[in-house]
Amino acid sequence: MRAFFLPLSFGLGLMALPATAQSLSGQANVVDGDTLAIQGETTRIRLYGVDAPEGKQTCNDAGGQRYLCGSRAADALAELIGRNGRVTCREEDRDRYGRVVAVCHSNGRDINGELVRHGWAVEYGQYSDGRYSDEETEARQAKRGLWAGTFVKPWDWRRGERLPTEAAGGAVRAAERTCDIKGNISGSGRIYHLPGSRHYENTQISEASGERWFCSEDEAKAAGWRAPRG
Repeated sequence: MRAFFLPLSFGLGLMALPATAQSLSGQANVVDGDTLAIQGETTRIRLYGVDAPEGKQTCNDAGGQRYLCGSRAADALAELIGRNGRVTCREEDRDRYGRVVAVCHSNGRDINGELVRHGWAVEYGQYSDGRYSDEETEARQAKRGLWAGTFVKPWDWRRGERLPTEAAGGAVRAAERTCDIKGNISGSGRIYHLPGSRHYENTQISEASGERWFCSEDEAKAAGWRAPRG
């Protein structure tokens, strides 16, 4: 997202790159499939050159079944960061929301590119320099992640386009859900509840409020959630 390629009138409203680009590093929490928050930093980080499904977005898998691909993309990002959760991000630009737009590395890997390679994000061609086109081609040909089934490109989904099987704004039915760990946000912080645990049945998940479902405890911990105390 280099400023001299993009006029300010473009969709993300990119601003001129500062004279000295920031390098941010630290323990990261996953906000969504293409956004991170580094502990101790107030500015969120938007991954450069990629676009992941929105949090409420659903896609169809290879068998035509709907699933929460936005949640799955966020889980994939958490898996790439790993349990130690440390990232180093090099600022490329700023968007109109004030977020740092950056290329981030964790465990020696460009996690922007790896997310595309694994098929849980697509190259954001309008704002990238073609950096991740090879990774997208590889994922598409191998039918990884989103490419295993059918999906609406995230930028089209934000404009209201939906799959025929997807009700606008609808959530996946509980019977279709494969990830059953509840990530709840309360006055005590971000807590995950395992099936069969004391508060599991009474815990309601509101994805509109940033709450999530997880497939494993490791994913929940990597995303910044913790087990209940006591």
